[in-house]
Amino acid sequence: MIIDIHGHYTTAPKALEDWRARQIAGLTDPSQAPKASDLSISDDALIESIETNQLAKMRERGLDLTVFSPRASFMAHHIGDFQTSATWAAICNELCHRVARLFPDHFIGAAMLPQSPGVDPKTCLPELEKCVTEYGVVAINLNPDPSGGHWTSPPLSDRSWYPIYEAMVAYDLPAMIHVSTSCNACFHTTGAHYLNADTTAFMQCLTSDLFKDFPTLKFIIPHGGGAVPYHWGRFRGLAQELKKPQLREHLLHNIFFDTCVYHQPGIDLLTTVIPVDNILFASEMIGAVRGIDPETGHAYDDTRRYIDATLNLSDEDRFKVYEGNARRVYPRLDRALKAKGR
Repeated sequence: MIIDIHGHYTTAPKALEDWRARQIAGLTDPSQAPKASDLSISDDALIESIETNQLAKMRERGLDLTVFSPRASFMAHHIGDFQTSATWAAICNELCHRVARLFPDHFIGAAMLPQSPGVDPKTCLPELEKCVTEYGVVAINLNPDPSGGHWTSPPLSDRSWYPIYEAMVAYDLPAMIHVSTSCNACFHTTGAHYLNADTTAFMQCLTSDLFKDFPTLKFIIPHGGGAVPYHWGRFRGLAQELKKPQLREHLLHNIFFDTCVYHQPGIDLLTTVIPVDNILFASEMIGAVRGIDPETGHAYDDTRRYIDATLNLSDEDRFKVYEGNARRVYPRLDRALKAKGR
């Protein structure tokens, strides 16, 4: 089985984007503000949006299952207030749940949280708990910077995040550390802000003792870990200067990296530097980079090709990357699959 742990609903019917535009307009003109019940998207519309996009590419590329969450750039936690985010998160999470219900063999949900700058993260707990108990999600996306590129929140090691971590541990949920749209002109959303955040999250964990307080907490740092694998020596050296344990002991029981790296040398580097037990297959297909690489003639985000081609992995290693590690890091996913005999 090939499990893609990083999929977003980037192809949702346009009615969702139109509703969001009205919600944003309503922040300055309340007469335009829509009710959640004003959004109507049929099952047929959802089916069409998936069958002609994500599912078609999964079949073409030989992928079996995608962990599916709302579109990351649309989370936009910096817009409005907590109620704005709460309503938006509830709508987006429900749509992903409906997709997982319509295509139960191919998609399983992960939830966005209704984060908002300056608001206590524990306000996200009701949505998190609903998505676990009612929707059966197997992970959450956690935004370390709800401000959208201005980094006004405390680091992930701060105790204000602990209620989220306590719920994650209680429910056996990993978190993908994933920011959203940048509203800072200095940081392009997918080319800078995402990768900056991946690197920043790793460093926040490195400088802290977070995992002493939460030894079973699991973070997935997407996009291959940002700059982390490329600068592994720098991070090892910094940990040494800070009198921290070696990174394998300090962080790699709790931090994992996906394979959303869109060229062969990048995957070769990732699989050389990072232990195979810490690498999980992902593509983020129909995401940030949707084009065809003129050097290969293949889609940049067809990451299975890179995993299959790298000389750094044995067949046993590839099983771990494609399936085994996902089952271990996402226990609820493993249980859901076993319940279906998979």
